[in-house]
Amino acid sequence: MTNKTLLGAAAALCCLAVIAATPASADLLDDVMKAKKIRISTDLAIPPSGMMDTTMKPTGSDVEVAQLLAKDWGLELEFIQTTGATRIPNVLTGKADIIISTLSVTPDRAKVIDFTKRYATLQSDVGCLKSSTVKDWPDLKDKPIGVSRGTTQDTTLSNMKDKDLKIARYDDDATMVTAAVSGQVDCVASSATIINQIGVKNPSRVFESRIPLATFDLAIGLKKGEQPLMDKLNAWITENVKNGKLNAIYKKFHGVDLPPDMRS
Repeated sequence: MTNKTLLGAAAALCCLAVIAATPASADLLDDVMKAKKIRISTDLAIPPSGMMDTTMKPTGSDVEVAQLLAKDWGLELEFIQTTGATRIPNVLTGKADIIISTLSVTPDRAKVIDFTKRYATLQSDVGCLKSSTVKDWPDLKDKPIGVSRGTTQDTTLSNMKDKDLKIARYDDDATMVTAAVSGQVDCVASSATIINQIGVKNPSRVFESRIPLATFDLAIGLKKGEQPLMDKLNAWITENVKNGKLNAIYKKFHGVDLPPDMRS
């Protein structure tokens, strides 16, 4: 046997020894419970779902859902601040354990992450300046529609090839709202609650929903294959829909109840 062969064999044995010495990875639920902390990816710049209050503390419907979950499980909560585009990468790279951040369930997303059962819903519309004449899709010709990059609204509009829409993409909802508030765009595609927030920030530029896009189910996102964590999350959602706590959080921030078929 040559020296080169001996060196190669030694290197291979070394690698096998390292692999054998490495303990099998525990499931994520086990890791979370042992750490006594859960890291939740949440966008804190999309009121009323996620935002900062006057004392710079996180608040909003998704924030309170995350806080309720951590409290019920007896865990410390760490918010991993995110944008629409970075929510899924946060869990895929292990930066966050789960996503609670207006995450709509879509077939494309379901290819890369798993979803729990829904804990809320999201009505998406195209909203425009109240003084505009936009009533339907043809009225949007040559009018830029502001949208947050990587969101379901972005995907939905991008797939409407037949409508020849002009899409203005922004990195996050906060930037998109700023564009609407400052007059850079007169129409946006977003949740009905965010559309209503524009006029709150600038009363001279009140926006209102004009064209319905879709109603999306909102669910907690997690890395694929984490079945124990999925089961525990689903049981928690079922319990807190039944006891009315999730509905109370949603109504507090969005002004309406969860859909009747969720509460029945």
